[in-house]
Amino acid sequence: MKVYQHTIKEPVTISGVGLHTGVVSNMTFEPAPPNHGIKFQRTDLSHQPIIDADVDNVVDLSRGTSIEQDGGRINTVEHTLAAIAGLQIDNVLIKLDGPEPPILDGSAIQFIEALNKVGFEQQGAQRNYFEVPESIYFRDKANEIELAALPSEDYRVTVMVDYKSPVLGSQHASLNNIEDFSDQIASCRTFCFLHELEELHQRGLIKGGDLNNAIVIVDRVIEDDELDQLAKLFNKPKVEVKKEGILNNVELRYPNEPARHKLLDVIGDLALVGRPLKAQILAARPGHASNIAFAKKIKKLMEQEKKSIVPDYDPTLPPVININQITKILPHRYPFLLIDKIFYLDDTYVAGVKNVTFNEPFFQGHFPGNPVMPGVLQVEAMAQIGGILVLNSVPDPENYWAYFLGIESFRFRKMVLPGDTLVIKCELLAPIKRGIAKMKGTAHVGGNLACEGVMTASIVKKDS
Repeated sequence: MKVYQHTIKEPVTISGVGLHTGVVSNMTFEPAPPNHGIKFQRTDLSHQPIIDADVDNVVDLSRGTSIEQDGGRINTVEHTLAAIAGLQIDNVLIKLDGPEPPILDGSAIQFIEALNKVGFEQQGAQRNYFEVPESIYFRDKANEIELAALPSEDYRVTVMVDYKSPVLGSQHASLNNIEDFSDQIASCRTFCFLHELEELHQRGLIKGGDLNNAIVIVDRVIEDDELDQLAKLFNKPKVEVKKEGILNNVELRYPNEPARHKLLDVIGDLALVGRPLKAQILAARPGHASNIAFAKKIKKLMEQEKKSIVPDYDPTLPPVININQITKILPHRYPFLLIDKIFYLDDTYVAGVKNVTFNEPFFQGHFPGNPVMPGVLQVEAMAQIGGILVLNSVPDPENYWAYFLGIESFRFRKMVLPGDTLVIKCELLAPIKRGIAKMKGTAHVGGNLACEGVMTASIVKKDS
C-alpha cells in the first residue's frame, strides 16, 4: 500500500449515459492538491456545487449510492469511487455536467483505463490511513446480512453472496491486495434478477439500462411474449435465454462475477468514510444500504479515535512537510524558526517536531549552567505549527500571514532539555471563520505531556 498521497497527472474525461437517470453526461477527473480528498462538482448547475465523497452526504440507496450537498446531487457513485480507491488515488475533483456518472459497461474497468492513461503523481503528504483498532460489526438479521472490519496491516476484502437462487447459487470473492483491484475486480459488471426489472422500471429507475451494461440473471421460466416485452424495454430487436440463466446469452467474465461485483461495490461504498483503510473486511450478502450503515459505524469510531489521539511520531517515515517546504509557508528564519518538520496534516489537525539541541542560541543566556527550553519558546513553536494548520485552509498559503492573537489556560508540565524531541499537536476547536482560528495545542516529550493550552490565530492576506 502506498505511503504518500497521490493524484492524477492531468485531466481526463469519460462520457456516457447514467444507469438510472438515463441522462448522458461528461465526467472529467481533475488533479487536486494534497489533503483535498475526493470531491464531485455539478458543473451543469448555476452555482456549481461541490459534493464531498462523504458517507454523511448519502441521501438515497435505491439500487445505488447517491450523495448530495449544497443542492447538488450525484447518483450511483459507487463504481467511480471503487476505481479511485482501487488505484489508491487520494485527491481528485470529479466534474460532472449531469446527475449521474456514466454506467459504461456496468463495471469500473473503463474508469481504471482512463485514469491509468493519464498516470499518477506522488504528492508531498503521507496517506492518512485509518487502521481499524478493534473488530467492528454490522448485522441485519432480517436480511441475513453481516459485515465485519478486523484489524490488519493492509486492506483486504472478502464477500459472500447467496440469493437462494438455483441459477446464481452461493458465491464468494476475495481481494487480498488492493494493488490487484484493477486486474481481478474492476471489470466485473453490475447485475440484477429478471424479476426485479419490472419493479425497477416502474420506480423510474434503469432508464439507461441496457444488456451491454448489466447482467440480467433469469431465475425462472420465461415465455416468448415476455421476451418480446423485454426486447422493447431494452430497445433490442430480440432477446433470448440460451444458457447459464443469463439474459441474451451474455458471457460472464468470471464464474463468480456477481460476487466480485459485490466486492467492487463494498470498496466503492466504504471509500465514503473519507480515509484509506487498513482492515480486513468480511461481508456476507452485502448491499448498498448495509455498506453505508457499516461505513457510518467505521467513521464514528474514526472520529472518536481522532479526538483522543496522541501523536505517534515515527522518525523513520518521511515528513509530510519538510524544513525546506516549511520556509516557503512560514516567514520565520534563524534563530526564530522553531520547528523542523510536519509529520501529520489534515483539515483540522496538525502534528510536527522540534528537535532541541544544546546549540540553540537561547541556551547561551537562559539558565546557561542548567539549560531549559524557555516556556515562551515552546508556545512559539506550538504557534508556528498551528500556523501551518491555519494556512493549510487557503489554496495559496505563501500569500498569507498567520498572526498569533492570544493564549488561554497554558500549563507547563515537564521541563524540555537539550536532546529532547518535542512532538507538538494542534487541533481546531471550531471551523475557521473570517480568518480566525482557535485551536488546542499539546506538546509531548517521550510520550509525556510537556505543555498544553489554547491559542487563537488570524490569517491575513499579504496585500491587505
